[in-house]
Amino acid sequence: MIKTEKQKMLDGELYDSSDEELLSARKRAKRLCTKLNNGKLNSKKRIRIAKRLLGKTGENIDLTQGFYCDYGTNIEVGENFYCNFGVCILDVCKVKIGDNCLIGPQVGIYTACHPLDRQTRVSLLEYGKPITIGNDCWIGGHAVINGGVALGDNVVVGSGSVVTKSFPSNVVIAGNPAKIIKYL
Repeated sequence: MIKTEKQKMLDGELYDSSDEELLSARKRAKRLCTKLNNGKLNSKKRIRIAKRLLGKTGENIDLTQGFYCDYGTNIEVGENFYCNFGVCILDVCKVKIGDNCLIGPQVGIYTACHPLDRQTRVSLLEYGKPITIGNDCWIGGHAVINGGVALGDNVVVGSGSVVTKSFPSNVVIAGNPAKIIKYL
């Protein structure tokens, strides 16, 4: 069976992002992000739009203004999720965020990847790697979480950190690249 570009994307294989199905899905996400980022909305309307945008959510979620994503449908967030100003999630693969998580301002969560091989890269093919963030995590402002990372439960990511590898539960990580600076 031949895979669609969307199936390839979700499976972390090279795919063509100019595929019509993917273009349409990104346009949908852009429309919903624009609505979500309207400063005149009350919290009930914002939550309703966020629940339409994201693939799966808990009941109690809060996405503040300036939220952007590629598709939205590949993002799952748990209960008591808070996302501060200016967060960008590139969700070409699954992004799963647990319960009681706080995302600071200007955080980037990027599943999208580009090939290192120049010829493949200039052909505009790309791929992704999923990201998992456990329960009770706090991601400090301006942190970047790269594709393929899994964070355990109760992980604190220091502001400005670049997370390039996975970490276990109950740690504070910080730096570029991030490393464990404290056990909780």
